[in-house]
Amino acid sequence: MKQVHTQNPNARSYEQHAQDVSSHPTLLHHVRSDRSILALAVSGGSLFAGTESGKILVLSLETYGRIHTIEAHQRSVLSLYVPQDHELLFSSAGDAIVNVWHTQSFDRLYSIYSTYDVGDVFCVVYSTTMNTVYLGAQNTSIQWYNLADRDNRSELDRTSHPFYRNHRFFDSKGPGGAPAHRRKSVLDPFADHGQLLEIDRQSIVQYAHYGYTYCMLLHGGTQTSVFNEQMLISGGGDGSIKIWSINKDNGGSIAQLKTLESGDESVLTLALDGILLYSGRSGGEINVWDLETCQLLRRLQTDAADVLTLCSGGGSIFSGSANGIARQFDAQYEQKYGWQSHERLILTSLVTELQGKKLYVTGGNDNVVAVWDVGQAGRSSRKASFTSNDRLLVSLSEFVALRTVSSKPEFAQDCRRGASWLKCLLKDFGADTEMLSTTENTNPVVYARFRGIRSQSPNKDTILFYGHYDVVEADDKQKLWASDPFKMRGFNGYLYGRGVTDNKGPILAAIYAVAELFAEKTLNADVVFLIEGEEEHGSRGFRETIQKHKELIGEVNWILLGNSYWLNDSVPCLTYGLRGVVHATILVESDRPNLHSGIDGSQRVSEAMKDLIQILASLSNDEGVIKIPGFYDPVLGLGLEEERRYTAISQMLLSRNGDLGDAHELADQLKGRWREPSLTIHRITSSGSAGSSVIPHTATAVLSLRLVPNQSTSKVQKALKAALQDAFNALASSNKLRVRLDHAAEPWLGDPDNEIFQALEKAIVDVWGPLVLPRKGSQSTVKPRRRSSSTTSSAVRPKSSAFGTSDSLTNGSDISSQATADLPTSPTTPSASKSWKPLFIREGGSIPAIRFLEELFSCDAAQLPCGQASDNAHLDNERIRLSNLYKSKDIFKRVFRDLPRA
Repeated sequence: MKQVHTQNPNARSYEQHAQDVSSHPTLLHHVRSDRSILALAVSGGSLFAGTESGKILVLSLETYGRIHTIEAHQRSVLSLYVPQDHELLFSSAGDAIVNVWHTQSFDRLYSIYSTYDVGDVFCVVYSTTMNTVYLGAQNTSIQWYNLADRDNRSELDRTSHPFYRNHRFFDSKGPGGAPAHRRKSVLDPFADHGQLLEIDRQSIVQYAHYGYTYCMLLHGGTQTSVFNEQMLISGGGDGSIKIWSINKDNGGSIAQLKTLESGDESVLTLALDGILLYSGRSGGEINVWDLETCQLLRRLQTDAADVLTLCSGGGSIFSGSANGIARQFDAQYEQKYGWQSHERLILTSLVTELQGKKLYVTGGNDNVVAVWDVGQAGRSSRKASFTSNDRLLVSLSEFVALRTVSSKPEFAQDCRRGASWLKCLLKDFGADTEMLSTTENTNPVVYARFRGIRSQSPNKDTILFYGHYDVVEADDKQKLWASDPFKMRGFNGYLYGRGVTDNKGPILAAIYAVAELFAEKTLNADVVFLIEGEEEHGSRGFRETIQKHKELIGEVNWILLGNSYWLNDSVPCLTYGLRGVVHATILVESDRPNLHSGIDGSQRVSEAMKDLIQILASLSNDEGVIKIPGFYDPVLGLGLEEERRYTAISQMLLSRNGDLGDAHELADQLKGRWREPSLTIHRITSSGSAGSSVIPHTATAVLSLRLVPNQSTSKVQKALKAALQDAFNALASSNKLRVRLDHAAEPWLGDPDNEIFQALEKAIVDVWGPLVLPRKGSQSTVKPRRRSSSTTSSAVRPKSSAFGTSDSLTNGSDISSQATADLPTSPTTPSASKSWKPLFIREGGSIPAIRFLEELFSCDAAQLPCGQASDNAHLDNERIRLSNLYKSKDIFKRVFRDLPRA
């Protein structure tokens, strides 16, 4: 491995870097591995990252999701190289092997090794014109292999392969003469892992440098290059740079032409920009050479830390150092930016473009891949390209930074700023906008109308999109968030921040979808946005405000929401039902003040806490059955079609994760969460201090009843008060009972067969494409269903384990999880289903506005879940997968375009 210097006596302190790091390109994303990132390469939209553990991670540059993991080497991957045709990936490592991979199938095609003990292979390049692989090694040599000659070689001798040879260090004898334990290779070279290729002894330049051969690159053979013929350039631990000619008539053999010297410090990295050659050296110096004259033009002293990686692109040169500082220099060698890219060493970097955006990618021994936007540093959403995904991310970052917490008065101004920001964004995209004032001390509703090309037609259609810009509180006093909840962070293929999935991300996905159609002049229907700021606080004032402005909104044909989540993390869903809710606070109060239980405690004293516990206990039995008279009477029975949906859902979940167990029990778990009422006691408080001997003067409980379609919130509220009062009267207590009804939301049940659901279903299938379901766990066994002898309502099920919870359905995905990328599929892709449909699901949560809007505008509503089950809405580390955000925008766009009637 390289010997790295992080500082010397002349090194500046971290504080002295403050000016350097005061401005820098925009950090787009972090991807964390379990080991150091030592090498990077890119091919198309795929980023390859070589790790200290010998793996190559394949990541999507668009969504940063994990496409694949290649078990590449038995020791650290030190170098990766992709030639210009992007068909092959070359990797070299500390196991003395160079492997050649296909960049699409990730199959290992060839494995190249030397019969010499080369040690670590620090660098590898490939000449497509010569069909020759060149490697630079720890034993100071440069070696090569001509792939065009691979089938003309003699049969290999197994004993000469590094897998079978004794290693001078790893196979040396330890104390007592016993051999050290040798790590076994995960790749048997003689198994079915590609063709083995042995380097001829004639294809070696021993002592190419008087030190390790750290780095190499190819130059020449093009109209813009200095050399007419392709040349090999190498840098070594002896401080020299050498230029080698390549003999195409002799299998790509090399011969030394020139040596460039400017000191004894090791040349650790090389980069080319036209005729300029840049070399990064130990001690923090960057040398600039003119290849035409072979003259040293400039010495750039960054600081005292070793320059470990250089790359060029777009007229800039980028350096990464052993102190974690990255720098960008312009064409005049002036430093444009300097910033702390990694906590420790920056070991590798590259510059690439994706969809017109210039990216700088770095990897370090803090186990992180960092992706930086170096095209338009510091840009805002107002300046970015009009309706791109880039601008969507910038907008979402700005939106998340606005602390629109509706439940806290101290955030009232932030909520107003959030509404104003949203209104301005919609206006920028061409919508007619208005701020609809609500009741006093509540946040406004943002109204916007995008007028379609048939807006003046009497037969025009209107789609209403409902969402909310307010969020729940994100108090991080306990430091449970991995980062500031109001500074959006890209990590492992997800975006983290309060509101990214509930509901700011889906709102912006819908807005950008309409904006693109509006700009393209393909928006047929009018689209109205109603974005409220009180949904997380009971939708205060929303009903009255929308009723007041019903004429402004006009007739509506369909209502669309994006405020729910998939059932797991794998399969897209559509939500057609929500439970309602009744929230209540129950207070039992005594005429006496707080008393001491030792002095005043007596069975003749009516204690507020005891009364409260007894009346709460009267609301349900030991099996969880709610005992409010007539409570279950309106509950609808389970129809045959709905039963089929539950069967399909449980079978899908079990095909993904056999550990979930029995299909019938899993279906019952889901029914209990979605279509059966429930009672929850959230908290109990008292006027006495915690842990004391006080008989409290007051005792308070907060509870909720989750309701199902066909139950009425007003009737349930009345029945709840009556049941509590009857239970309290039966106690003959001298205390007083008060019941406060805090909030209610009606349940909702949509029609999965209507026009809007069918449009959504088609759009989901089109956008997500053939579904690839990776499996986890064992194959489930569907057991015969046990018949219950219970005579309780069909809405009641026995209590069981929680294997149907959202945590178990997502296999415990958390902040450490790496998002998977959307895999390209073909008709021959294993496990790719071309005839799948999204799951039609219901949810146990509530959205107060949805049933109200349906009734007010006499039209159907539908819900598109944008996020995954592991998104942690309302919890710490709330997130949304980038892939889900982008594809939700695409689905909305298709529905807004295709739903209007011809």
